[in-house]
Amino acid sequence: MKKKKILMLHGINHNMFGKRDPAQYGTVTLDEINEQMNELANELGVEVQSFQTNFEGEMCEKIHQGFYENVDAVIINAGAWTHYSYGLRDALAILTVPIVEIHMSNIHSRKEFRHHSVFAEIVKGQICGFGIESYLLGLRAAVSEIRNGTLVG
Repeated sequence: MKKKKILMLHGINHNMFGKRDPAQYGTVTLDEINEQMNELANELGVEVQSFQTNFEGEMCEKIHQGFYENVDAVIINAGAWTHYSYGLRDALAILTVPIVEIHMSNIHSRKEFRHHSVFAEIVKGQICGFGIESYLLGLRAAVSEIRNGTLVG
């Protein structure tokens, strides 16, 4: 049986994890996050395809590609795009699979502009504030949604 495929989308500036604001994001690197995601994916019997970009159009293209490739779920940490990118929101809204929004920091305890997610209405749920564990919890949630056969919303 073919493994379920989950698309992990890392947003703007995430290539700088480990260097950028360690007080907020810790010292874990994007490679270390992806490695832990892949280890958990193997345990859960799924495949995770990770993608990071600093270009919004590339992120939209990757979401479109995920649609055409029939991914089974999407996990997204869009970074700052979370708060204003209606283009990404519209691309994600095309999907008919579970979408889990994650953040390493607790966006609700930070500056006011970070409290709002333009994705909130279209994602299955949001996990934030647990550092790298947010990613692992997001993966577990996505797998649970796939297995339960529920859709976004």
